[in-house]
Amino acid sequence: MDNIRGAAFMVFAMLCFAVEDALIKLLADSIPVGQIMSIICFCGLIAFLVWSLVRDDKLWQPAYLDPKVILRSLCDVTGSILFVTSLTLIPLTTASAVIQATPLVVAMGAAIFLGQAVGWRRWLAIIVGFIGVMIIIRPGMEGFSIATLLAVGGMLGLAARDLFTRALSVHLSGAQLATHTFALIVPAGGLLMLVQGQSPVVPNLEQTLILLGAVFVGMIAYLAIVAATRGGNAGIISSFRYSRMIFALVIGYAVFAEIPDLPTVTGAAIIIASGIYTLWRETQLRRASLNPTPAL
Repeated sequence: MDNIRGAAFMVFAMLCFAVEDALIKLLADSIPVGQIMSIICFCGLIAFLVWSLVRDDKLWQPAYLDPKVILRSLCDVTGSILFVTSLTLIPLTTASAVIQATPLVVAMGAAIFLGQAVGWRRWLAIIVGFIGVMIIIRPGMEGFSIATLLAVGGMLGLAARDLFTRALSVHLSGAQLATHTFALIVPAGGLLMLVQGQSPVVPNLEQTLILLGAVFVGMIAYLAIVAATRGGNAGIISSFRYSRMIFALVIGYAVFAEIPDLPTVTGAAIIIASGIYTLWRETQLRRASLNPTPAL
C-alpha cells in the first residue's frame, strides 16, 4: 500500500513539475529568464521561511556554511539556470527528454566519486542511456541544436547536486536545503540578467498570474515529493519520476503544438528504459544486502 501511495504522489509531483516548466516557457518570450527565476525562487524562499517558523525551526543553520552544502546549492543553481534557459530555446519535450538522464549520471557519479559498487549490468544500462542522450542531441547531424547542450549542462548540474546531497555529513531537512538553494538563485537570476544585458520587465496581470501559478505548482510538487518518499520501496517509487516525460509530451503538444521527431522519442525511450532498469537493479541489490541468504 505504501508503494501505491508513494507512486501516486510521485506521478502527481512530476505532473506539477511539467506544468511549471510549461508556465516558465510561456513567460520566457516576454520576461527575462533571470527575472523569472528570481521571482519564483524569492516567493518559494518566503514560503519555506514561513514553513520553518510554523515548525519552530531556526531560520539560520550553521550547517549552511558547510562547503559541501554550498557546493550542492551552487550545482543546483547552475543546473537550474541552464535547464530553464534551455526551455526558452528548444522544445519542452526535448529538454524534458534530456533531463531524464539525471539518475543515470548520478549512478555513474556515485560509482566514480563515492565508491559505490556498480556491477557490469548497471554500467551497461548507463552506457545505453548515454547512447539515448546522443540520439536526442544528434551532434553533427541535421536537427542538431547547440541550445540542446544547455539542457545537457542543466542535467549534469542537477546530477552533481544529487551527488553532493548523498555525500552530506550534516543534518539538514529537504526544506532547509531548498531554502539554501533558493537564497542563492534569487541573486543569481539578477546576475544572469546583468550578463545578458537585460532589464527587468514589469509583468502585466496575465503574466503575474502565470508567475504565481508557477510558484504554486512548484511548491505543490515539492510537498508531493516529500510525501512520496516517506514510505515504501524507494527504488520502485523513484522509477515513477519518468512519468514527467509523458506529461511533457502531452503538454508540449497541447500548449506549444510540439510534435517530437523520431530520434527524440527513441532517445527518450532508451533513457527511460535504462533508468528504470538501473533503479530496479539497485533495489534488488539493496534488498539482498539487507536480507542475506543464511549459510547452510
